[in-house]
Amino acid sequence: MGKTVLVTGAGGFIGSHLVERLVRDGHAVRAFVRYNGRDDRGHLDALPAEVSREVEVHRGDLKDPEAVRRAVKGRAWVFHLGASIAIPYSYENPLDVVQINVVGTAHVLDAARDSDAIDRVVLTSTSEVYGTAQRVPIDESHPLQPQSPYAASKVGADALGLSYHRSFGLPVAILRPFNTFGPRQSARAIIPTIISQALSRDVVRLGSLDPRRDLTYVKDTVSGFVSIASCDAAIGRAVNIGRGDDVSIGELVERIGSRLGSAIRVESDPARVRPPASEVRRLLAGTAMATELWGWKPAYSLDQGLDETIAWVRENLARFRVDTYTT
Repeated sequence: MGKTVLVTGAGGFIGSHLVERLVRDGHAVRAFVRYNGRDDRGHLDALPAEVSREVEVHRGDLKDPEAVRRAVKGRAWVFHLGASIAIPYSYENPLDVVQINVVGTAHVLDAARDSDAIDRVVLTSTSEVYGTAQRVPIDESHPLQPQSPYAASKVGADALGLSYHRSFGLPVAILRPFNTFGPRQSARAIIPTIISQALSRDVVRLGSLDPRRDLTYVKDTVSGFVSIASCDAAIGRAVNIGRGDDVSIGELVERIGSRLGSAIRVESDPARVRPPASEVRRLLAGTAMATELWGWKPAYSLDQGLDETIAWVRENLARFRVDTYTT
């Protein structure tokens, strides 16, 4: 039986993929997108017509509790992906990030608490809450050590979600993906940054090459969202998903170069380097809990995901401003 579903942040990179999957799975999807005067629905406008026409779009702002309440009304599942996610932006405007990520999450939780229809609220966390790994793989018992205002805001949002479960019995589960990538992702992220520059220039300008990341293809991340929503044992927990393998940014450059058929020359761009105490040196997912709870296993290898992402960036290269650092 299909569920009535709300996806916040539905016009974003992961959100649009989740909306598409939920529609194809037979759910009645309401998409919450931030209003703008251009009537821009983000990546929802890229969905196939047979998917797009099945989506009910609500426009508003997470900082407006009444707009959020109207969007939540009558929904059985709420996937809360809406957030300000850019770490460099969080250095420049930390209070805005807190308003969106913490206060916005409180509005979603409060609306869900007052709804008789709610069966599950899935909050979106991030591996950034762990900071640089003290041990690997990073399981859910690893200390939380946010190293940026963005990461701190997500720690706060996660804590709010768990508190609503413990205080009010709200059926909250938290999915904590490690570094998602794939088609529709902007140059704010490292993989489309490398690919778009490599396809357009003789040299790729990057920040630090030493940090290591566990990179998960977006279709696997979406599978994690769908699975956790159906898993009663995940209620009241934060659960990691990732491939369980990490690669340095330098190694990633070489990997992408091999997929493109030529070596990539790199220049350092100081503007792209995080403050030293804020740089997360290594993230490597421990996924034993997800495996135990719903049999988690990623379906895509890193190379498979890179090939699909390269194909999408080639087709959409005109969208990328390769001479501008996207924060």
